[in-house]
Amino acid sequence: MTSRRLRIGTRGSQLARWQAEWVRTQLQELGIEAELVLITTSGDRHQQWSVEALGTTGVFTKEIQQALLSREIDLAVHSLKDLPTRSVPGLTIAAIPPRGPVEDMLITRGGRSLMELPPGATVGTGSRRRAAQLLFHRPDLKIVPLRGNLDTRLRRLQEGVFDAIVVAAAGLARLGRLGEATQNLTPDYLLPAPGQGALAIEALESAAEVLELLAPLNDPCTAAEVTAERTALAALSAGCLAPVATWARLVQGQLILTARVLSPDGAEKLEVTCSGELSHPKRLGEKVGKLLKAQGADRLVSMARTSAEKAASED
Repeated sequence: MTSRRLRIGTRGSQLARWQAEWVRTQLQELGIEAELVLITTSGDRHQQWSVEALGTTGVFTKEIQQALLSREIDLAVHSLKDLPTRSVPGLTIAAIPPRGPVEDMLITRGGRSLMELPPGATVGTGSRRRAAQLLFHRPDLKIVPLRGNLDTRLRRLQEGVFDAIVVAAAGLARLGRLGEATQNLTPDYLLPAPGQGALAIEALESAAEVLELLAPLNDPCTAAEVTAERTALAALSAGCLAPVATWARLVQGQLILTARVLSPDGAEKLEVTCSGELSHPKRLGEKVGKLLKAQGADRLVSMARTSAEKAASED
């Protein structure tokens, strides 16, 4: 136990603060006092820019990680899907708490489902993964970039800028707004991003006392699921801009991993599902990544990279 007050680094958005407050509450229940330290990331400063224009990795995490390295904070709370698969030297994921819902949610003004939207309907999303999967099912849709916090996205929908938007179920659930969703886009429609719905608590590798305090917050099952997902992503060398989706879940004691790679326009889709042992999630992720590469995933990832570079140059 520590007598000092731990400093939790977090972004300042409503959802990020909720997540950090949740971690703070869990620590308090263990008798550990903590306070929030709000940090603005490049992704927060430039919400008018597309993700492509911001860069490919760490736009929501770099500044927080630098604060950890300079010992301005003791731990950081991230949405795991925002955390690059390549770890920062000197830092480690100390705990991955139980996961929230992994699905994406469709929200429309008229209460229509995805397949009921009118031809050429405008759908807002800042995710190339979501865009490609939507276009696979509905190539007629017009996908328009959408960034900003949840309130901003919902307001733009109600103002008529979009016919529909797609957001993560976990964010809606954590902010008590799940009831505003029109349709749960189950993995049959949209497979989630690697780590979606999970939190990552990061700390210094050398901070033994902090790592020990955070260990009780780790959920081994969630940690195995997201490790398999992120390993598959890393095996594809896809980064965060390629349309890659993964979903790992525990079924009758076996870890099942499904992964998809799509062309940016959704016209092509590769998919692999494999099972493995819960105790060896990296092995499963590597296997799935290798099978996707054997099917031609490298070509689709290259297409996505070229498309992202072109989009960035046009911003």
